[in-house]
Amino acid sequence: MTLNDSFSLAYRTVKANRLRSNITIAIIAFGIMALIGIITVIEAMNKSLSDSFSTMGANGFTIAYKERIRFGNNNNSQTVKVQRGRKLKKSSLDKPIQLVEAENFKKYFTYPAMASISLNGYGGNEIRYKDKKTNPNVNIRGGDENYLQVNGYTVDYGRSLNKLDVETGHAVCLVGSDVATKLFGPNVEKGVDKIISVANYPYRVIGILKSKGSSAMLRADNLIITSYNNVRKSGRTAPSFVIGVKATDIQSLNEAVGEATAVFRAVRKLTPTEEDNFIIEKSDKLAETFIGLLSSIQLAASAIGLITLIGAAIGLMNIMLVAVSERTREIGLVKAVGGKRKNIRQQFLFESTIISLMGAIIGIILGVLFGNVFAIILGTGFVVPWMWVLIGIIICSGVGLGAGLWPAIKASKLNPIIALRYE
Repeated sequence: MTLNDSFSLAYRTVKANRLRSNITIAIIAFGIMALIGIITVIEAMNKSLSDSFSTMGANGFTIAYKERIRFGNNNNSQTVKVQRGRKLKKSSLDKPIQLVEAENFKKYFTYPAMASISLNGYGGNEIRYKDKKTNPNVNIRGGDENYLQVNGYTVDYGRSLNKLDVETGHAVCLVGSDVATKLFGPNVEKGVDKIISVANYPYRVIGILKSKGSSAMLRADNLIITSYNNVRKSGRTAPSFVIGVKATDIQSLNEAVGEATAVFRAVRKLTPTEEDNFIIEKSDKLAETFIGLLSSIQLAASAIGLITLIGAAIGLMNIMLVAVSERTREIGLVKAVGGKRKNIRQQFLFESTIISLMGAIIGIILGVLFGNVFAIILGTGFVVPWMWVLIGIIICSGVGLGAGLWPAIKASKLNPIIALRYE
């Protein structure tokens, strides 16, 4: 019996026992689908996050205040420590960045880099123009005359904010491309100088922003940008100002971070012994942090898929053991006409591997399709995790060989005389 004969016989046997084979294939396919599907979603999210957080470029960073992490009702932050009969300065953690501090930083930061002050308003706003309106999910951001350049935005039509807009806090705004398309249709340039309603307040549109390829993760084009002084008037703002800095190039980034740290420590009146009560985040560092969290999810997904495959391997082994019992006379007949032990082993190993690989192929196809439903939602295009596809095929091949090994050995050791007499 040749290798080709063993494979052909194994395939016909799998085909003849459709119900049993299909159940096992379905179990394996489910495990691989869960693994490949979740990995595909995570890769799409990684790509979306990388695109979203690259808005400032690799040479940008932000300065934000450092929040105290509390557990329960911790009132220690309100206490003033006493040492050697004198009061020490109360911890300045949980001290949001005030406007005067942000303005002083911008004034004293003389390093060749561009600084910008911003203050975010609350999200979930509905923007109206005549009888048209957006979904209630538009973000409002307040910035200064440098905000667009520091954060990677470009004006497509109209103009940017200027110092007068910032100082007066006039109700003027720039509109993201998603919002502009929703309100003004395909000819978004017609929206310049129009009056729109933002949270029931009238704003004059001074510019339309060029699309940044907004992702579903951060919706970079679904926003309204006005001055931070205008956002302050609403009273519905983030608790702290944020300072953005854009260095001239990536080589000078670390020097810019060091200079910014020194200047802002002086602005916050920190002594040399006090730790920083603010954090500096490079634009790519935020993406790395989120992607690191997704890696944990990826490990969990891998564990779920592997556990499912282990269960499928046990089920496949049981089915193959049952097949040995059912086909004892057949095995005896093969041996009686000259079949060798290795031919019997090959046939059963081929059967288990065929079943396993069929499950792998179906699971991979379903997993990629399932994952790309989310990829389309995230706007990242079609994603295929080729490395994990290969890993899935290798794992399923191992599952098939491992599950069929003991039944194959057991079948090959049957005594042909006893096997032929088996009822």
